[in-house]
Amino acid sequence: MSNRLEGKVAIITGGASGIGEAHAHLFAREGAKVVITDVQEELGAKVVAAIQSEGGDALFIRQDVTSESDWENVASQTVEKYGAITTLVNNAGVGNFTGVEEETLEGFNRVVAICQTGVWLGMRACMPALRKSGNGAIVNISSLFGIIGTPSMISYHGAKGAVRLMSKSAGLEYAQQGVRVNSVHPGIIETPLAKTMGEEQMKAIIASTPMAKMGRPIDIATMSLFLSSDEAAFITGSEFVVDGGWGAQ
Repeated sequence: MSNRLEGKVAIITGGASGIGEAHAHLFAREGAKVVITDVQEELGAKVVAAIQSEGGDALFIRQDVTSESDWENVASQTVEKYGAITTLVNNAGVGNFTGVEEETLEGFNRVVAICQTGVWLGMRACMPALRKSGNGAIVNISSLFGIIGTPSMISYHGAKGAVRLMSKSAGLEYAQQGVRVNSVHPGIIETPLAKTMGEEQMKAIIASTPMAKMGRPIDIATMSLFLSSDEAAFITGSEFVVDGGWGAQ
């Protein structure tokens, strides 16, 4: 432990499993007080218990990231318990790997609501406290598919691409107000979300990755750790790809 996040208060959405869970454990080990939000209450409680058993400080709040009132509750509960919000990791996401003609309006809107609108709602709800901290950091978890295109992922590409540009816009808007905003773009990672892909689609993606393997959730969390720390004090409005080299081709 190097305590790179000592004194930080971090909200991590989708923190009950996968990439979010990796963030929660790593941030707590590095000294942050961690607020985990998710719709998966039982799993979230287990993550909090594990962090506390290791001497960390964590709180779980059930949250639907598409709900304005849930976001207001998360922000107010965090400030009430810990006195501040210094860090927000917008990680919650969902996939719907269908093409233009196969996608439904319901499916499209669900992906956009969770992956895009939820990110904006989070930034809006937490921004007053982040500004007040004087040293706030937002990390929005997008995707490699927010930068490059592949077939049959129309809603996911749309939402994740939007997260990339929303992060740039917010990074510029708050550059002189004490809040940095950046996006992280994972490639194929060993997560429950990745398992929703078809086997053949997943094999094709791995075959297209120069390192010929899937990444681990901790690979993404370590990038977010850097961006959330004071080491990244001069970085905002930027995008960081963690993809095993896929996007370099």
